[in-house]
Amino acid sequence: MLAKSLIFSVWGHLLLVTYSALLSTVASFVGPYLIDYFVRYLTGDRQFKNQGYLLVLAFILSNLVEGFCSRFESFRLQQVDMRLRASLVSVIYQKGLTLSSRSRQCRSSGEIINYMTIDASRVSSFSYHMLHLSSVPVHVILALLILYPQMGLASLIGLAATFIVTLINVPIAKLEQNYIGKIMESKDRRMKATTEILRNMRILKLQAWEMKFLSKIMELRKNEIGWLWKIAYVLAAAIFLVSCSSIFVAVVAFGACMLMRIPLGTGKVLTALATFRTLQNPIFAIPDTISMLVQIKVSLDRISSFLCLEDLQPNVVEKLPRGSSEVAIEVSNGNFVGSLL
Repeated sequence: MLAKSLIFSVWGHLLLVTYSALLSTVASFVGPYLIDYFVRYLTGDRQFKNQGYLLVLAFILSNLVEGFCSRFESFRLQQVDMRLRASLVSVIYQKGLTLSSRSRQCRSSGEIINYMTIDASRVSSFSYHMLHLSSVPVHVILALLILYPQMGLASLIGLAATFIVTLINVPIAKLEQNYIGKIMESKDRRMKATTEILRNMRILKLQAWEMKFLSKIMELRKNEIGWLWKIAYVLAAAIFLVSCSSIFVAVVAFGACMLMRIPLGTGKVLTALATFRTLQNPIFAIPDTISMLVQIKVSLDRISSFLCLEDLQPNVVEKLPRGSSEVAIEVSNGNFVGSLL
């Protein structure tokens, strides 16, 4: 429900950014598509008089369109990020003011600060990562439309190799999601302990307990750093696999051409290499994108659970007009419970 509300709040901006990203993606493949025509033109295969000028003009215009659309997309996404972050921080702050006494015992002030600083910042960046992930199929389709006339069935084999590399990241993403949940729990425990220590610093000074509680904080930090190291190892493995994917896909595609005896000229080879290079940029970013989406999912669940906590009942306090009663404050049928914090 929270995710749907966030999407509907910036729906118009996201639609405009999507159109800009689609145009930028199409323009990025114009260069690889025209390489074969450019090579044939240089070798003497000229279909009409001003073909060379038109090819150069197409190269320049495609780069201009790609640059303009990408900058416009980045600017709009920054606006969406700020809008979402401001909305989340405001909602979390308002929720913190209306929490009941029982709910306040479940969430410390340090955890609420983490919601407004870390989790809200992560959730607000979901538009960028979702847009990037949704653009991958468009890149794959455009690459296939360019490669299939040049390489035939070998392009499908290269595309299959690309999907295999992508699927390898699925178990890595699940493992990373588990680690991110653990590190957020460790961060909450550390913030809760730090807040309690700062709140009761006078007692700690009087009893000379500074070093004892410092060791407790250091132990919590050590636990948090341990989970950070595990996440770093998982990310390193994912980046290594994807870094090798471009070489793997090119070797598989050209090897399939050799086995199928598909002739490859200079223009076809350069077109294929340029297309694979354009395709590898979104594929390279898949591990980081999946990692951020996992972190966003964890932060979104944390914020949603906080917003579902019990609030103060709005009807327990009745405000009467001035002068309508002889007493200033009156409690009727009240139940009072005391607890040691």
